[in-house]
Amino acid sequence: MDALSEILHSVKLEGAAYLNAEFTAPWGVRSPSACELAAFLRKGQRHLIIFHLLTEGRARTTIENTSHSLDLIAGDIVVFPHGDPHIIFNGSPYIIDNSAHLQEVFSQGMTLRRSGGGGESTFFVCGYMECDRELSKIFLGGLPPVFKVNIRNDPAGQWLENSLKFSASEAGAHRAGSDAVLARLSEALFVETLRRYMAELPSQHTGWLAGARDPGVGAALAHLHRAPEYPWTIANLAQHVGMSRSVLAERFRHYLGDPPMSYLSRWRLQLGARMLTATSYSVARISGDVGYESEPAFNRAFKREFGAPPARFRTRAKSAQKAASV
Repeated sequence: MDALSEILHSVKLEGAAYLNAEFTAPWGVRSPSACELAAFLRKGQRHLIIFHLLTEGRARTTIENTSHSLDLIAGDIVVFPHGDPHIIFNGSPYIIDNSAHLQEVFSQGMTLRRSGGGGESTFFVCGYMECDRELSKIFLGGLPPVFKVNIRNDPAGQWLENSLKFSASEAGAHRAGSDAVLARLSEALFVETLRRYMAELPSQHTGWLAGARDPGVGAALAHLHRAPEYPWTIANLAQHVGMSRSVLAERFRHYLGDPPMSYLSRWRLQLGARMLTATSYSVARISGDVGYESEPAFNRAFKREFGAPPARFRTRAKSAQKAASV
């Protein structure tokens, strides 16, 4: 089992590419926040992770109003896991704000878009990943505002990049099924980026991805995410991963800040919250499905976590969804 696969399955990751562009120096573009993009796409209940794959040339990116910046070269994929607004440029004193042109950007599809001053060329394929807003916080919480990974250092990464470039051109030519292929490739590219980022984390790093990389903690996370309804205890979890209870608890707390059972409790409640908003199941059924022995126990824990009992939470969430769709 592998923890990253289990949690990505839970958060229902879905990919999309929306821009295929050539910029010639000098040029500069402001990318809107994930909230702006989600509102435009009517995906207010979903979190959007923004990414840009640089396939040729060079650029620099800066998160708006911060000191977070990175230099980019061909083969880099730069990811904004929290969806911060940012600027990408190469020597431009003038920045085009894509927030004001979203209708034009999306109506153009993947047809190659050209802009800039006529100098050195930079090619991008840009996209986003949709995932469950609440569930994704667990593994996104430990990520920085922006990070990059180069995918050209082995044949697998090169194949992904070339496939995405080819599929982007196919989509631009409006070939049947090309959007679906591009979406799946975007998902594969994002997962590969996370895998590489995990592998490159410094040994002293903490957080969900660092914990998932640790053999013992990663195995424990995989078990908890694969079967959250199972009556886990620290004793049987430690037995499943071949560690002592004390060592597992210590290492788990080191990476994730909480002992395994506290982590599991929060995860069960997040799953329950999603089921309340996405299904018509009764509260009693949901409480059992996420591992609670009784509905009253689930109600008490849910109210502590979300500030409202399950039934009221469901009513509010449904009202918010309805308002967002209008």
